[in-house]
Amino acid sequence: MKKLIILLFLILPLGAFAQEVKIAFVNTQEVFMAMPEVSAMETQMADLNEKYKVELKQMQDEYTNKYSAYIAQQDSLTENIKLRRMSEIEDIRERMDNFVQVAQQDVQKKQQELMMPIQQKLQDAIKAVGNEKGYTYIIDPAAILHIGNGSIDATSFVKTKLGLK
Repeated sequence: MKKLIILLFLILPLGAFAQEVKIAFVNTQEVFMAMPEVSAMETQMADLNEKYKVELKQMQDEYTNKYSAYIAQQDSLTENIKLRRMSEIEDIRERMDNFVQVAQQDVQKKQQELMMPIQQKLQDAIKAVGNEKGYTYIIDPAAILHIGNGSIDATSFVKTKLGLK
């Protein structure tokens, strides 16, 4: 009985290796850049960046005007008025700094918000191709150091699944 159990344990791993392992790769960057949603996202991001750039330019112009006026008049101003004007100029500079930080955070948040559905659509297409073609693994070649001759490039299958060229 012991011999039968030992023989069974020796034969079981061989059965696992007998199964065919199909590995394919998909160039996700290529597929991602071919998706029309990406160009729409880039357009939205460019519009948002332009709005922030215009607003920042207005703040910079206000700062420059106030500072120039202060420099031009500083000799004729009383100490109290000088302090108040310097305080106004410093306040504008602080608002600009805060605005830049908030704008950067908003742009990053918006980019993540727009990118998530695109990435999910790509993942779903890769999973569907993997299931349809019976691939055990689908990997991205960006992380692979060598791809052999027998490897399967499933990039075109994923593009087809997404309705891309």
